[in-house]
Amino acid sequence: MPDPKQAWAFLEESELVASAEEVQAAVRRLASEIEQRLANAYPMVLAVMGGAVVFAGQLLPQLRFPLDFDYIHASRYGAATRGAGVDWKVSPPGLVRGRAVLVVDDILDHGETMSVIRERLLELGAAEFYCAVLVEKTLGIKKPIAADFVGLRIPDRFVFGCGMDAKGFWRNLPEIRAMKE
Repeated sequence: MPDPKQAWAFLEESELVASAEEVQAAVRRLASEIEQRLANAYPMVLAVMGGAVVFAGQLLPQLRFPLDFDYIHASRYGAATRGAGVDWKVSPPGLVRGRAVLVVDDILDHGETMSVIRERLLELGAAEFYCAVLVEKTLGIKKPIAADFVGLRIPDRFVFGCGMDAKGFWRNLPEIRAMKE
């Protein structure tokens, strides 16, 4: 059973990276950018579970155009695993064929999982692929994919809140925090 004392201690050992107000401003800006690009596309929007649930819940009500919504659940496993090591817990729906698809996720780290998601959606016949992330880590390396829409760029730190968890804790925070350095 999770230990609430451990969760509170974890929070106390963290520092603010982006306030709830900064996150909300980034989501509003992203909604505007996405609307400008996809308003006439009637896109299929797919949230990547579980981290994107908070971001998607904030973003979707601000998108003032028709869309279809569903979710996928893909995660990497194994420390040395590259693109082929993606575990599809919920695969993309067949409804992506011929559609513009916008994948919404909480964070773009090394980009390997999102790259595999893009490949799979294009294999299924998506006409166009876009991705929106609340946070992108600045790693100083070339990533296999670039996000089309980025809310906040942050340094390479272990972050949590806004859907991102810290050992299972604090996905529900309205702000983004990192462990103190």
